[in-house]
Amino acid sequence: MKSILENIRLKTPLIHCITNYVTANDCANILLACGARPVMADEPDEVSEITASADALCINTGTVNDFTVQAMFEAGKTANRLGIPAVLDPAGTGSSGYRRKKVSEMIEKIRFAAIRGNASEIMTLAGIETKGRGVDSSVSVPPVYELAGIAKALSGRTGAVICITGETDIISDELTSFCVHNGDALMSRVTGTGCQLSALISAFVSVNRDKILNAAVAAVCAMGLCGEKAKKRMTSPDGNASYGNYIIDAVFNLTPQQLESGAKYEIL
Repeated sequence: MKSILENIRLKTPLIHCITNYVTANDCANILLACGARPVMADEPDEVSEITASADALCINTGTVNDFTVQAMFEAGKTANRLGIPAVLDPAGTGSSGYRRKKVSEMIEKIRFAAIRGNASEIMTLAGIETKGRGVDSSVSVPPVYELAGIAKALSGRTGAVICITGETDIISDELTSFCVHNGDALMSRVTGTGCQLSALISAFVSVNRDKILNAAVAAVCAMGLCGEKAKKRMTSPDGNASYGNYIIDAVFNLTPQQLESGAKYEIL
């Protein structure tokens, strides 16, 4: 945990985000807070050049359309060609046939280092019907060990580390699953915490390419731990807007030693 965060602060990686317009600013700020540098470009004619100069690519389908889909494929192709890790956030993928089709095509044509989503989104990618609406998670979330099995199977099919985030987080490759217990329920009341985490995972894996699974676990622990720290900072006049800002502040002030000691995880 400690060395993974230290690498980000030391190397200040450039992260290219093709994300949704609802949370682009939040993703940029959390990348700056952790020690990385964001670039948010979605013009199809320039994304290949931008990606080629980046240390990681983060693709988020929260407000996807034909224009951004073209950019995502162009950037993903460049990332794969140059060995740059790409991270996918299939936001709302189960909410429409259009999204399901485009995300499925991305998984087939782009190699992702990691895929992060809520239970509904990951289950949809795995071909399991859910009751998720919009970008919300499924009404009924399977038990942790069942989710771990789904994650392992999807990792085996895609080659990506799978991160299922929710009340309990599951991070898994084809062989090993971690369970993370950091976080606070109030995080679900802030728009963009999932998108921010996907950006954070991109930063963590960008400079720890030889240990993608561990880097993803560290990123999930860091986000959850900062959610806990932000909650403790709140006073009676504060609401979800203040809480969201406090999370970014907590990421900015998080030390490698605090991450090492505060991470709550186990191997399933």
